[in-house]
Amino acid sequence: MSDARLADEEQPRKRAPWGVIALVLLTGLALIRNGSGEFDIGPPQPAAAAAADSRAPEWAKSKAPEPLPFALVDRVRIPAIRVDAPVTQVGLDAEGWVDAPPPEDPNLAGWFTGAVSPGEKGTAVVVGHVDNMQGPAVFYGLGSLKKGNHVEIRRKDGRTAVFEVYGIDVYEKANFPGKKVYGSNGTPELRVITCGGGFSKQSGYDGNVVAFARLVSVR
Repeated sequence: MSDARLADEEQPRKRAPWGVIALVLLTGLALIRNGSGEFDIGPPQPAAAAAADSRAPEWAKSKAPEPLPFALVDRVRIPAIRVDAPVTQVGLDAEGWVDAPPPEDPNLAGWFTGAVSPGEKGTAVVVGHVDNMQGPAVFYGLGSLKKGNHVEIRRKDGRTAVFEVYGIDVYEKANFPGKKVYGSNGTPELRVITCGGGFSKQSGYDGNVVAFARLVSVR
């Protein structure tokens, strides 16, 4: 798949409505996991206690950093699950689907350029494969995140936006809550998404794991 790159690196693309983003991401991340039997246990799935509560506590509202301006994305780090990966730009292809990062590279994530950049006011979206035909990929461990874990996004303006996870959940693709996942509450937020749930060789994964995080610091 080809990357959708920004025509002007100083300005983001016209942003897609959340309903469109939900539709394309549901189908764009369904991958086939390794058929060797080595990973039959499958990737970790979120615990029920980790489900997101979208109501921001008062401390989060009062201590939230000021939103950052637009900037391209360089890397994503999630220390709790040992993720340290470059980020490529992914956008809508000619048929209106989101281009996922190339599956041949297991350690590569994608920032969806149809949403805000991480740190801007609104909800940024980073996607990545859970596995490929060789085994686990960049976001294989996403479902094991816990509330309070951090996701660090290094931007190409030299700043690192640090987000704190406040929820991690898995949703069936057929009932994906697009408004809950992609909706903005007016503060800088981040969603990290991969495949999850049940798996079949015929249809791949039947759900998406979603980590909900909000901006807590900039360095």
